[in-house]
Amino acid sequence: MAASGSPGRLRVATGIVVAAAIATTLLPARGDEAGGKGANAGVRIGLVFDVGGRGDKSFNDAAWEGISRAARELGVTTEILEPSGAEDREAAMRLFGARGFDLVFGVGFIFSTDVNVVARAFPATRFACIDYSPPMVGEIPPNVSGLTFREEEGSFLVGAVAGLLSKTKHVGFVGGMDIPLIHKFEAGYRAGALEVCPTCEVHVAYAGTTPDAFRDPVKGKALAVSQITAGADVLYHASGTTGHGVFEAAHDMGAKAIGVDSDQYDEMPGTVATSMIKRGDVAVFDTVKSVLEGHFRGGLASFGLAEDAVGYVSEGPHGSAIPADVKARVAALRERVVQKEIRIPVK
Repeated sequence: MAASGSPGRLRVATGIVVAAAIATTLLPARGDEAGGKGANAGVRIGLVFDVGGRGDKSFNDAAWEGISRAARELGVTTEILEPSGAEDREAAMRLFGARGFDLVFGVGFIFSTDVNVVARAFPATRFACIDYSPPMVGEIPPNVSGLTFREEEGSFLVGAVAGLLSKTKHVGFVGGMDIPLIHKFEAGYRAGALEVCPTCEVHVAYAGTTPDAFRDPVKGKALAVSQITAGADVLYHASGTTGHGVFEAAHDMGAKAIGVDSDQYDEMPGTVATSMIKRGDVAVFDTVKSVLEGHFRGGLASFGLAEDAVGYVSEGPHGSAIPADVKARVAALRERVVQKEIRIPVK
């Protein structure tokens, strides 16, 4: 058994192996379970990681924190699966559905289509998808909660930080996959930078058009070098592990970088000035709690500044590179966003 509060983990080898497990045994996955103490021990929560898996220091790790907290504080039984490839995502969720889990999470927008298919096959199981993208055709299954974030709000704040920190009046944005979700990060960042620095130029580049764009640090570094050469002295990335290349370029060329989704200071201390925080852990924990309290609802759920589900690192040693006057200016902007005095574009 794993230690309490540390979800059990199973790496899915292939879709064929998972399918065989479902068809022949329907027994608990080979891997430890966690939590399972007290009145909620019978409530089973499953989570399937996205590309990058645990240890990405980004949204996968945030989801891990949320399910760990649910195991620790709510006493539910939790397990996680880490697919080895894209073909395993649906199979992994089917495994949890076939075993009668109460709630199954898919981490990342790439799960959106798969979760809809699996949810229809297992109507008694609740499903939730982080960064869910609604279907182009048809309705969201009633047992699916699409967890979305107002990333543009958190990106607006770090855009303001970038605009206030920049000495060259040039700031950069490096996106991973060129899709509407990442466009929200770009749009919010641009709006924040221009709010405090109307004359700033925002340089933008994307690493690609496939999911591999989120795990290409070599491409990330090349894009960042190009932007720094063009004058950018503060760069924000929304690109998964591709962002490590952005950090390397910023470090090598004396620029500042801004992390994404979680506190990424430790990726490049002294170079990462702050990070936009997207609290996937809050969304995961709150969704588990809704199941326990009987409040789970299908459809879209949105998390932003008002829910403390997005923000930026401004306190402690990891926020020490941000001057007090910058923090004060950004705090005032945050309040105006929460009060709906500022409308932030999403594209």
